[in-house]
Amino acid sequence: MSFSITDQVTWVGKIDWELRRFHGDEYSTHRGSSYNSYLIKDEKNVLIDTVWGPFAKEFVANLKKEIELDKIDFIIANHAETDHSGALPYLMKEIPDAPIYCTSSGAKILKGHYHQDWNFIEVKTGDSLDIGKNKLTFVEARMLHWPDTMFTYMSGENILFSNDAFGQHYASELMYNDLVDQAELFQEAIKYYANILTPFSPLVTKKIQEVLSMQLPLNMIAPSHGIIWRNNPTQIVEKYLQWADGYAENQITIVYDTMWNGTRSMAEAIAAGIKAQNAEVAIKLFNAAHTDKNDIITEIFKSRAVLAGSATINRGILSAISGILEMMKGLGFRNKKAAAFGTYGWSGESVAIIEKWLQEGKFEIVQPGIRELWNPDDEAVERCVAFGKSFAEKL
Repeated sequence: MSFSITDQVTWVGKIDWELRRFHGDEYSTHRGSSYNSYLIKDEKNVLIDTVWGPFAKEFVANLKKEIELDKIDFIIANHAETDHSGALPYLMKEIPDAPIYCTSSGAKILKGHYHQDWNFIEVKTGDSLDIGKNKLTFVEARMLHWPDTMFTYMSGENILFSNDAFGQHYASELMYNDLVDQAELFQEAIKYYANILTPFSPLVTKKIQEVLSMQLPLNMIAPSHGIIWRNNPTQIVEKYLQWADGYAENQITIVYDTMWNGTRSMAEAIAAGIKAQNAEVAIKLFNAAHTDKNDIITEIFKSRAVLAGSATINRGILSAISGILEMMKGLGFRNKKAAAFGTYGWSGESVAIIEKWLQEGKFEIVQPGIRELWNPDDEAVERCVAFGKSFAEKL
């Protein structure tokens, strides 16, 4: 499959409808994804990025239908991660001398992945490549989200090839932002930001401001996953600026795991207390053992505050909660408040352990955690309701 974006730019990627897990098992892709590769035909012919390795042969076979491979003058690797570069080894067997334009980190990472000394041309911000009617300008985007990432801007057509930035794991044959379901699109876009780009939010803001200062005319943003932004393309840029700035909606997320439903009872009672104190706040409860971890992280990203709970087991906490807390710590959420809760039978360490994780994740602990012995009775439930009210008051 391929389709023309403009008279000179053709999408030559792969839509992966079956994909359900990404980054190993670290990211859920409920709606599949795409690996977007772009072929520019000008006086010089340029291929921007490739596809994931399992589709390499299919990719090269389809590319041959669009162009004789030896007529590809330049290859641009905006990012060396294997979902974008995976077809390079197979492609380079056909055109081994084709120059590959990438950042200096990109060359190192591509060598690290494939152990090949291809014809790398290292570029930095402001370097450009004249290809005929159009010119390509490179903009380093270090740590968005790898050290090697860069954007490529095509003047003339006014397209920003942004690689992972502004993308989504979202399979669609429609391929343009104005044609797809808007609720699905923005759900996948915020999930992508929350789970992948949150740690780099200060860099996101800085890089966007840098690109905006160039005052480049912009007709399209063409990322390497998901749809292409052609209708008001800067709307996703504006969303990124919002998401990068300590984003929060009027929402509280309660995430827990439970052995015999005692901690679940506490979570529900705390939620009732919050609602009694603030009827307008959205409250979402998730059992971490039963709910997709990336969906939970997305809801935490959207929240003003989070409560985390677990039963005590072997003087520790349940594994599903420890996994979520590890993700929360690594993502570096900003300006979010938190508290802990949990049940216990004899030793009762879970609340203190959760509070330590939350503090390490830079969450503000607004009140000491609450723990209840065994299965909460009516009096314990009332204490949890009061705990929820108190928590809501402190936000």
